[in-house]
Amino acid sequence: MAHKLLLVAERLAREFPLFLLPIVALPGELIPLHVFEERYKTMIGECLQGDRKFGVLWLSDDGLREVGCAVRIERVLEQLDDGRVNLLVRGESPFRVRERQAHLAYPAGVVEFLKDRAEEPDPKLIENAHKAYVDLVVRATDRAPEESELREMGAYEMAATVDFGLDAKQGLLDLRSEKARLRLVTRLFRAAMKRLDFIERAHERARSNGKIRFG
Repeated sequence: MAHKLLLVAERLAREFPLFLLPIVALPGELIPLHVFEERYKTMIGECLQGDRKFGVLWLSDDGLREVGCAVRIERVLEQLDDGRVNLLVRGESPFRVRERQAHLAYPAGVVEFLKDRAEEPDPKLIENAHKAYVDLVVRATDRAPEESELREMGAYEMAATVDFGLDAKQGLLDLRSEKARLRLVTRLFRAAMKRLDFIERAHERARSNGKIRFG
């Protein structure tokens, strides 16, 4: 029991800065942020000074979610005279808020960094997810991902390049199994393909005024 408590303690971070936003960040995702509130300007200033990570939590219409993604500042794009700043951050790891802390000048909390369950990789799941992803990328961009790039991509990395809805992204972040995430992104990629097919057919009908053309 003592060993288990020690492992949990090692995954905890106290006074961890929290950015409450109407977005969901995923590990591996690059996200531009515009920081303008005084509390967050203070937070970002401290993170830049100490090379610290902070957490992005989805502030949804239903309330603040408990599971978020720690991000690291990759680049300061612009610093304005009034203290506002434009940043590019990259998602790194999921966490769960164990306790909110209100004694700092910005939102913070005790967070636990989350680990996946131990499981053997499933080559078939990986193959299906990669195929669905490639089909979608080719359809949307006319460009196939490089094979070497694709081999390195798990569920998070693939999903980070597609503009899914927030509920779907949060669903991925909540899962502690790569197999489950691969199944989910495969369904999401296939659903996106169907939507593209529907949009294309709708455009075709619009161009033909609803009539079927021959020759």
